[in-house]
Amino acid sequence: QVQLVESGGGLVQAGGSRRLSCVASGIIFVGATMDWYRQAPGKQREFVATITARDNTVYADSVKGRFTISRDNIKNTVYLQMNSLKPEDTAVYYCAARLGGMHSWGKGTLVTVSS
Repeated sequence: QVQLVESGGGLVQAGGSRRLSCVASGIIFVGATMDWYRQAPGKQREFVATITARDNTVYADSVKGRFTISRDNIKNTVYLQMNSLKPEDTAVYYCAARLGGMHSWGKGTLVTVSS
């Protein structure tokens, strides 16, 4: 059974930084594509960033240049380094794993950016 556990959320001032972590278990992590999504209050969940098994990355335009996704295949962990945070980055951030036909989600971690 795949389990994804996010951490690192909290309250941060605009312009600040935060690093989110997602630890995966029950999955061949090294072969998985890992994603970060977010859902702001009253809005639909949206794509933030992805990193493939070969370390190829893609970012949403709204975070490009400010956020960095990375992975540690020894620790089975994917990270999201968030810099220059804006109030509109306030959301619950979800980690997701994709491998073959499997697509699993974590329960999310809340990031609140104050102005």
